[in-house]
Amino acid sequence: MTGLNEIVRREYPSGRERVLLATDALVESPNFSPDGANLYFNSRGSLFRMPAEGGRAERVDTGFAKKLNNDHGISPDGRYLALSDSTQTGKSCIYLVDAGGGEPRRLTAEVPSWWHGWSPDSAAIAYTAVRGGEFCICICDIGHGRETRMIGGPGHYDGPDFTPDGEWIWFNSDRGGSMQLWRMRIDGSAARAMTADERVNWFPHPSPDGKTILYLSYGPGVAGHPRDLDVELRAMPAGGGKPETLVALFGGQGSINVPPWSPDSATFAYVRYGRTDSGANSEESR
Repeated sequence: MTGLNEIVRREYPSGRERVLLATDALVESPNFSPDGANLYFNSRGSLFRMPAEGGRAERVDTGFAKKLNNDHGISPDGRYLALSDSTQTGKSCIYLVDAGGGEPRRLTAEVPSWWHGWSPDSAAIAYTAVRGGEFCICICDIGHGRETRMIGGPGHYDGPDFTPDGEWIWFNSDRGGSMQLWRMRIDGSAARAMTADERVNWFPHPSPDGKTILYLSYGPGVAGHPRDLDVELRAMPAGGGKPETLVALFGGQGSINVPPWSPDSATFAYVRYGRTDSGANSEESR
């Protein structure tokens, strides 16, 4: 373990790993382009792109948006980047930018809103929001900007991500008393807890082949989703079942906030933080 923050590419299920980037800057939330050629990640309020096999990272032009948090992702058709940024609104707002970069187009009328997933047909996004003082999960049609509240209420709702068949949305919530993984139909019905253990579970990500759910797991009693803790990346069958710990790491917030799978489901990318007293990981992303 070094004092540097690392973007790591891990093969699944073999577990072979390769460090693609090591830096003393805070880096967060790597996700793949739809063709698998590039990785996108955020750092210091900007979005960066680098080859998925490693190499030089370049800043993506996001126009006026200079206060990006770690909730971003490229549409399955490769046309758009969804960004969550607070430059003009003071709280996180979701914008669309052409995949090559450019001036953002505002998508969500209300704030705060944090992007988390694209629908498989690239027609809609799923995101976490606060509306009327309550956390909720919403869907927005990118063509018309119509927001539909799917589920919410007292407590916390976060991390929505579509299944590749477009029929379900996975998310995490403490609606059952502790933070666990849940699944619901895309109309918000049939919500069901998919984990029920002593750990604190966040950010479920279905693999593109629909077989596996990858998620971030904190130890018992952890509040929220902080950075710089001993955590685990776990996997479980998409239909439910016993989870498997894939890797234990020093991480948390920013490790896998957004969909991290390669398009072929053969690898995923994550951030492992260095154990350091330098304050490199003190930046807040939410």
